[in-house]
Amino acid sequence: MAIVSIFSGPFCHGDDVATAVSGQLGYPRIGDEVLDLAASRFKISREKLLNALSGGSSFLGRAEKDRDKHIAYLRYALAEMIQSDNVIHHGFVGHLLPRNMNHVIRVLLIANLDYRVQVAMKEADVNEKHALDLVNRMDKNRAQWSDYTLGRPPYESRDFDLVLTMHDSSLNEAASQIFLSSGSEAVQTTDLSRKAAADFMLAASVHVLVAEKGHEVEVQADNGQVTILINKYTSRIDSVKRQLESIAMEIEGVRSAKSIPGTGFVPPSLMQKFDLPKRALLVDDEKEFVNSLSERLETRHLESSVVYDGEQALEYVREHEPEVMVLDLKMPGIDGIEVLRQVKKDHPEVKVIILTGHGSDREEKLAFDLGAFAYLSKPVKIEVLAEAMKAAYAKND
Repeated sequence: MAIVSIFSGPFCHGDDVATAVSGQLGYPRIGDEVLDLAASRFKISREKLLNALSGGSSFLGRAEKDRDKHIAYLRYALAEMIQSDNVIHHGFVGHLLPRNMNHVIRVLLIANLDYRVQVAMKEADVNEKHALDLVNRMDKNRAQWSDYTLGRPPYESRDFDLVLTMHDSSLNEAASQIFLSSGSEAVQTTDLSRKAAADFMLAASVHVLVAEKGHEVEVQADNGQVTILINKYTSRIDSVKRQLESIAMEIEGVRSAKSIPGTGFVPPSLMQKFDLPKRALLVDDEKEFVNSLSERLETRHLESSVVYDGEQALEYVREHEPEVMVLDLKMPGIDGIEVLRQVKKDHPEVKVIILTGHGSDREEKLAFDLGAFAYLSKPVKIEVLAEAMKAAYAKND
């Protein structure tokens, strides 16, 4: 039988649909149980695990490896709980399931913004403005998680086997479609899918031990053969490889281990080290996001200062006049459009890159009319933003 993994946009009835599907299939439903198992097994608070999912404030100013370790705990708990098949999972953690587990049905529940705002007004008992803010904030949480796990925005159909739009589906209709899909021959448990689940368990076990030693990696397993992908540059690559392989061999069931550079293993450019541009300015009222962004840019030799609102941004520009500014549009007080307008009026040489999660076509056109250098949407790959910033610096040369 199948494993059903449901990822829901905010106010798209995810809990209700998961409960209904669980009742129809007779499968147990897991969600918070993954958190509880991880917290118990690894003696860690649920709050820290929840912060790992949301990228919350507990990671502010810390190395990303802390978050990787906590997510390794969640991955292990999930792997243990899906070994028996026949489960319904609803929540963020389902993104950690490997893509080679063919007996997993990945379901997305989503709806248009108007529908979700109306549901939020009713369920949270708030007015329309507060409901919109709530939906946007929850969308941003999902966006950062999808960027962290998949490297893409949160609601892309290619990441799911079944996409259900709740603004034109009833709860029962959605549950029935998932029920029918779970009976498909393509998602039934086979010897190959059981092997994939066992490989996931072994990889998760190795990942925990490696993450606890402070390494930022990905781990893959194939019938006892473990591959560790190193995602942080080190000049001591041979020594790190030997250490990782030695750690992996401590786990029961590992027959062999090898370490190789992963996609995140990017050697720094010597030229960049000695020819650094002036410090950029990042402006965003989401403190955790913008501080994390600043740290990630620093690994690409792009130094930045951070402010959290439009007034601070204008004051900083007056005093320091940065060459490049990365600016959010939606901020309390002086919004991004007004900041852009004043900066381009008084400091036209500053290149302003708009980075926003909920901009409209009208705002994009207005931003370019006011002189924006580029317009990017959250979540953005760090490489894309870095290239835009480098292009802005080059324009000033």
